[in-house]
Amino acid sequence: MANSGMQILGFALALIGVIALVIGTILPQWKMSAYVGDNIITAVAMYQGLWMSCAFQSTGQMQCKVYDSILELGSALQATRALMIISILLTVVGLGVACMGMKCTNCGSDDKTRKSRIAMTGGIIILVGALCSIIACSWYAHDIIQAFYNPFTPVNTKYEFGSAIFIAWAGAFLAAVGGGMLTASCPRGQPSQKYPMKSKAPSSAKDYV
Repeated sequence: MANSGMQILGFALALIGVIALVIGTILPQWKMSAYVGDNIITAVAMYQGLWMSCAFQSTGQMQCKVYDSILELGSALQATRALMIISILLTVVGLGVACMGMKCTNCGSDDKTRKSRIAMTGGIIILVGALCSIIACSWYAHDIIQAFYNPFTPVNTKYEFGSAIFIAWAGAFLAAVGGGMLTASCPRGQPSQKYPMKSKAPSSAKDYV
């Protein structure tokens, strides 16, 4: 029962994690304009995401523009795009495989040991997907930090972390924890039971002599 509860909890955490990964990938607030320096106009806030850039005005209006050409994008942005898509796909596939191996489902084999191994395989796939998203977010964050502290970067083009990258980080963490809990449901080899040797009853009265 405890093993089944761990599988359900791990599946739920991984599901919440992949939802957060999808939301973080879609949102344009991966980095936002940093208000540093003296001659900064704060009436407009600039946001850049994986797919578009947006300008948010103080009046509440937001204008977004999708990136026109992939070739004009930086290597960090392209790598982050690819890794986030791979992460989401792997996590979804891992959830499907884990669902087939969970004890609370009727999918897959009736053998409990085999189902546990299927759930463990799904957990490993989820862990790989979570690792891809962690690498993607860390790579993008490193690119933001490097550009921020670069003395040749103009003050009005410096950016800092946006909310979307934190959502993606949180989703990757939840997916990693959920995948680890599913992986921990791997069945352990049960030791063979050793029964005491029964003494053979004497066949005749001569054995008592």
